[in-house]
Amino acid sequence: MTRWDDESARGLSAATFRSVADLWHHRVGSTPDGEALTYRTRGGWASLTWRQVDRRVQMIGNALLAFGLTPEERCAIVSTTRLEWILADLGILCAGGATTTVYPSSTPDDIAFVVHHSGTVLVFAEDDAQVEKLRSVRDRLPHVRKVVVFEGSASADGWVEPLTVFEAGGKVFAAENPDAYRLAHGAIEPHHLATLIYTSGTTAQPKGVMLTHDAWVYEAEALDLLGVMTPADRQLLFLPLAHVFAKVLQLAFIRLGMPTVIDGNPETVFQTLASQHPTWMAGVPRLFERAQERLLADVERGGFAKRRVFAWALSVGREMSAVHQQGRRPGARLRARHALARRLVFDDVAARFGGQLRFFISGGAPLNPDIALFFHALDVLVLEGWGLTESAGASCVNTPDDPVFGTVGRPLPGCQIKIAEDGEILLKSRGVMKGYHDDPASTAEVLTEDGWLRTGDIGDRLQSGHVRITDRKKDLIITAGGKNVAPTQFQELLKGRCPYVEDAVVIGDRRPHCVALVTLNVEAARRFAKAEGLKASTYPELAGLDALRAIIEAHVAEANETLPRFARVKAWAILPETLSLENGTLTPSLKVKRRVVEARYADVVARLYAENRR
Repeated sequence: MTRWDDESARGLSAATFRSVADLWHHRVGSTPDGEALTYRTRGGWASLTWRQVDRRVQMIGNALLAFGLTPEERCAIVSTTRLEWILADLGILCAGGATTTVYPSSTPDDIAFVVHHSGTVLVFAEDDAQVEKLRSVRDRLPHVRKVVVFEGSASADGWVEPLTVFEAGGKVFAAENPDAYRLAHGAIEPHHLATLIYTSGTTAQPKGVMLTHDAWVYEAEALDLLGVMTPADRQLLFLPLAHVFAKVLQLAFIRLGMPTVIDGNPETVFQTLASQHPTWMAGVPRLFERAQERLLADVERGGFAKRRVFAWALSVGREMSAVHQQGRRPGARLRARHALARRLVFDDVAARFGGQLRFFISGGAPLNPDIALFFHALDVLVLEGWGLTESAGASCVNTPDDPVFGTVGRPLPGCQIKIAEDGEILLKSRGVMKGYHDDPASTAEVLTEDGWLRTGDIGDRLQSGHVRITDRKKDLIITAGGKNVAPTQFQELLKGRCPYVEDAVVIGDRRPHCVALVTLNVEAARRFAKAEGLKASTYPELAGLDALRAIIEAHVAEANETLPRFARVKAWAILPETLSLENGTLTPSLKVKRRVVEARYADVVARLYAENRR
């Protein structure tokens, strides 16, 4: 077993703050009149200072105390990312409770499981639609005594109450009990439960990850020590706060005193980037894939001259990117060409992202290195990071001064990494969970007696210290011949080479060989059909184009050539639909549920193996 002990691990052995509530009140006291949150309103945008946010946090905290919330008792939030999500979360934490996060896309059955299993006593719901989900399973929520709705109406029986009414009750309680909120805040211990996040469940029943106040304080302090972001930055936060990735960003903005724009609508993220001018933003790989598609589509529509200039600028950018990655200084001629490329192309690309962007951070799922290299060539830096829900989200990240594409960067200060004999990455930090809620058996499977977390990810560490993830341990395919196949190798190769492929899912566990199920990138396929003069626009029509299938077949062959024979895909098929949250093939964090895909399209898989035998 290979091990690395980071010097920085000893520097974060103890916390500066006892709790998230301490961290919050320190921020408010330090910069009360500074800009804290900018959020979308019906009429445009509005901003709040730290002091103004705190007034509402205190009202919600006092309302929860009036409700009877006890230390570490759970309150759930079922909502998209918005101002009220953060207000409710901070109110819960400052009152001594713990937040159960629930994706707004969850079905009533999913909500019933999480809310009941967590022992949640109060639910904050975004609107009447989310309330209706809760009402439809109310008989399965015996612990829930109240639902507070951000935008919606009260119920006749008092079970549902608007947030404005709830906050007003908190104001009355505070006047009658002026010390209650301060005493609740002061009683919070570092080991107390702060957040209960249920894993997405790509292969099994979701498990509730218990994260303490100290885990979040550690994450905030580690990101601060990293020195990548400062109070002078401006963040755009659009990721779902039900996910651990976005929760880390919430803590970072508090620790750093960094103004943050909140807009939880992924459909408007590019418009928000252009209008709000953030200096950085985090996203998932699909966002950057979509950004690339939009950019290339615009170039295609620009005509021959625009395409030619873009291609030239991209080639110059790739040359400059390679020089920087090698640690060399570019020559005068390359610098001059790059300056011209910036004026002709790169400045326009930067303007699409608001003109002030220093970098993006990608997380939540593996980023195809080709995407990062594409944007780096256009002078846009996409840094990949890595972490698990069980490690409070952020454990490794590339930094702007030393990015290594294809890796997830170096461990954060205070995070130790070691590699087991089978290649599994183990980590240890103050961010590691207490365990799975009410599931000691599963906890024992992933936490060693001396505090190391078995991540389930396979990888290694380069001489530079950067960590490289090669696959998920549970996703490894073992063929009938006993060969271990990492499916992401083929999947990423095909997606990186072929612009018409949206997803590729390799199947082959306990089977004689591997096959692949492919979905189309509809926009790219439509552009192809139009350019070829083919009448096809719907997904089924595009999937039936022989010319398109021939191109994908060629890319499948190219991808196979780079793999050992036992890992090659012997047959493939285009699925009749895209993978989505709606058909259950993607998790809320947009990871592919390979087992679900295999079961849903079992007839397609069976046909592929039957045809290959013949």
